Amino acid sequence: MGVEIERKFLVRSQDFREEAEEAIQMVQGYLSTTPEHTIRVRRTGEEARLTIKGPARGLVRPEFEVEITAVMAGQLLAHFCQGRTLTKTRYVVPRGEVVWEVDVFDGENQGLVVAEVELSRPDQEVDLPAWVGQEVTGDSRYYNARLVEEPYQSWSQEE
Repeated sequence: MGVEIERKFLVRSQDFREEAEEAIQMVQGYLSTTPEHTIRVRRTGEEARLTIKGPARGLVRPEFEVEITAVMAGQLLAHFCQGRTLTKTRYVVPRGEVVWEVDVFDGENQGLVVAEVELSRPDQEVDLPAWVGQEVTGDSRYYNARLVEEPYQSWSQEE
């Protein structure tokens, strides 16, 4: 089983678009969203994955991911994820030794833009691009699984 080590930040400008090598449309649906684990299906065109994530311990969380067919993903999304889906465009931005993934959310999460960077170890140093703003690592409001329950547009202005 793998682990995911990542930091998450809000994005303060659209400058990341100039550096992006790729923009990928995604739909994600959640089969389960408990504190112990999340089970997600993600489809990006004809590619799809089923992912199980355990609870985060700091920057680290266990992750199991397997490729599934787009047809299987479509069926899971249609029959088991109703009301628990989100859509976004992911911009892939390589910078030095890391790759930033900037998610621009649609629908009820429109207006939210979050940058993630996966690390090889929790204490890895990373240079923050100028377009990166406040760090929100560990703030569960910004977990995709939480955004299907409490979409960004429903948050109060103080949040």
